[in-house]
Amino acid sequence: MADIPKVQSLDDVLRWLDRLERATRVRSTNAWTMRAVLDHLAQSIEMSLDGFPAPKSALFQSTAGSAAFAFFKWRGRMSHGLTEPIPGAPQLVQLEDWLPGAARLRAVVTRFQAHTGALQPHFAYGALSRADFALAHAFHVANHQDEIEVA
Repeated sequence: MADIPKVQSLDDVLRWLDRLERATRVRSTNAWTMRAVLDHLAQSIEMSLDGFPAPKSALFQSTAGSAAFAFFKWRGRMSHGLTEPIPGAPQLVQLEDWLPGAARLRAVVTRFQAHTGALQPHFAYGALSRADFALAHAFHVANHQDEIEVA
């Protein structure tokens, strides 16, 4: 399969999932299985809607956290440890069957896109606008694309 372009929006995430589901082979190149990677991505979006279980302090969010997001936004991409769980998130399941993770990610992207209510503060970045949260989620998925082989 040809190189898959980097995700730049939540609509791109849905198209990326379509491509993954059509691929002959999909695998994670780090210590997490594909299922764990996709569940991690879904957790992040779910928590922007429902709340993060272990947020950093308000001081951290308003200084280092908001500065980190501003830098990622300026640079047009994020980078983070690709096997670092979200603080306080349920432990990721290390299963080989990744399709349920893809379905979970697709469902929560759709839920986020349809959501019209308030969003919860990001555990590190703090309060983000809807547009910035959508961008943060797209950056997050794009960063994890670096660890995924698709054939």
